[in-house]
Amino acid sequence: MGKPTGFLEFERALPQKESVESRKQNYQEFVHSYTDDQLNHQAARCMDCGIPFCHSGCPLGNVIPEFNDAVYDARWEEAYNILVSTNNFPEFTGRICPAPCEAACVLGINKPPVAIEEIEKHIIEIAFKKKFVQPNKSYIKTGKRVAVVGSGPAGLAAAAQLNKAGHDVVVYERDDKVGGLLRYGIPDFKLDKSVIDRRVDVMEQSGVVFKTNAEVGVNVPSSELQDYDAIVLSGGSTIPRNLPIPGRELKGVHYAMEFLKQQNKRVGNSPIDVEEILATDKNVLVIGGGDTGSDCVGTSNRHGAKSVTQFELMPQPPQERTVAMPWPTYPMLLKTTTSHEEGCQRYWSVSTKAFLGDDKGHVRAALVVDLEWETDNFGRPTKFKEVEGSEREIPCELVTLAMGFLHPQHEGLLQQLGVKLDGRGNVEALEGEYKASADRVFVAGDMRRGQSLVVWAISEGRECARKVDEFLMGYSELECKDQTVSYA
Repeated sequence: MGKPTGFLEFERALPQKESVESRKQNYQEFVHSYTDDQLNHQAARCMDCGIPFCHSGCPLGNVIPEFNDAVYDARWEEAYNILVSTNNFPEFTGRICPAPCEAACVLGINKPPVAIEEIEKHIIEIAFKKKFVQPNKSYIKTGKRVAVVGSGPAGLAAAAQLNKAGHDVVVYERDDKVGGLLRYGIPDFKLDKSVIDRRVDVMEQSGVVFKTNAEVGVNVPSSELQDYDAIVLSGGSTIPRNLPIPGRELKGVHYAMEFLKQQNKRVGNSPIDVEEILATDKNVLVIGGGDTGSDCVGTSNRHGAKSVTQFELMPQPPQERTVAMPWPTYPMLLKTTTSHEEGCQRYWSVSTKAFLGDDKGHVRAALVVDLEWETDNFGRPTKFKEVEGSEREIPCELVTLAMGFLHPQHEGLLQQLGVKLDGRGNVEALEGEYKASADRVFVAGDMRRGQSLVVWAISEGRECARKVDEFLMGYSELECKDQTVSYA
């Protein structure tokens, strides 16, 4: 805690953003940085709360009050060392994390919480500028080799930690560039891909080997993995949830990731070997109210869509906590993203019954109906019925389905390895051990826990790496989330 009265003197403030009209003209990040005084004031708001619930709110267990104190006093290297003791990639989480730590902030009981996410981003960006971020070259090599399949945040975190432990690590990525969801799922205006390239370059200098265009089980035989002492599966939850209604086969109805991945490839000058999906001059319908749906909204606006409409099956969330969302739990509140600010008609409690096509087999409209929800004593929705007489058509020439993901791809690697799956179709692992059923095989991230946040993926990768290290060496000195760390 840098200033005991800081939370009384300064209000929460976020950095300025480019104007809506300006940022819609490109795919660049548009959030500015704090001035030195602004950053100092925001760090000063971290209070002497006694029990910092932000620690438990963060899946990584970030040591937040301590790095805020270092930021307040401009002790940049100390702030950086504290931050990376628990988080391998704060440049990712500082941009795209929904900040469950802020939801658990004690100050948030009766005031806006500390701007932890922005402070985190500023620490790592300052660290790169001051050259605190250096390759981690282990001088003591174990002679053990580990294959990591998938280069999303879980795979990258596992690779970084295992390399730190002295193992030789090879990461297999089926796409043409490293990053997984970070690279081809999140738009550049939220996460510029130079940020990923910068980190991958540090990891390569640290000794991690990356093999791209390498889909194990397809163009790379799974037998190649038998040469390694351990295998980490971190391929993610990649099978999207479908909407099997009449007209689903019409042209112009796509999964969200098909749309977003194409645009990221376009920005990154990677080849697109399928028919292009563009929102230009079209009425766009986004089905799904989460972050992926929001990304479709922002991308459609940058394409120059005629209109953008977003549907959500569930009722509109509240704007403030309810009795069902007590502090310090993460509240499911109404979220208006920067993409929504750029233009979008949003509707809740709407069900899509069919897609309607023209005489050329292309979607022209969606047939929808309003829903009426029943709630329990805590105001939580339980069941719904259709509102009589509310059925109507919504014009659309492009539909993106952003309703989440079911499980990882089973065909290919998982079937060939013979790993057991759980009831949801994810790779089954021993509780707390990250060990899959097959010999020497471990699993981390969405492939194990199901679709989740980037910050959870990094946590999974770190925890899995520790278990792999213990398996290979009989013990591990890698950091554990449950360890007590003192920076006094």
